[in-house]
Amino acid sequence: MKKKASKPASASTPDKRRRGRRAVQYLLVFVGCVLVLDALVGEKGLLEMLKKRQEYRALEQSLADVRSDNARLREEARRLQEDASAIEDLARRELGLIKPGEKLFILKDVPSTDSRRPK
Repeated sequence: MKKKASKPASASTPDKRRRGRRAVQYLLVFVGCVLVLDALVGEKGLLEMLKKRQEYRALEQSLADVRSDNARLREEARRLQEDASAIEDLARRELGLIKPGEKLFILKDVPSTDSRRPK
């Protein structure tokens, strides 16, 4: 009779081992899924990295535009310091100044003769 009692105990041990292995497998799959999900949408994940790269490109373009404007303004400042005709040109264009002896003509838009005729 002692043999019969030992068989059920040994039969339950492989079932416990299978359940334990299966639980470990499920746990590993769960941990793997969490890691993959974190790698995709986490704080330092793939989606965040792609957003940061796009933001970097936009900032890089903005910096290039500002540098271009800065170079243009430096050139204009240099011209204004060295060239008197550049100052005159700017004063005429921006402030509407004229030289002594020049005459200023202001032209008003006159409607064309075709628009006056009744149809």
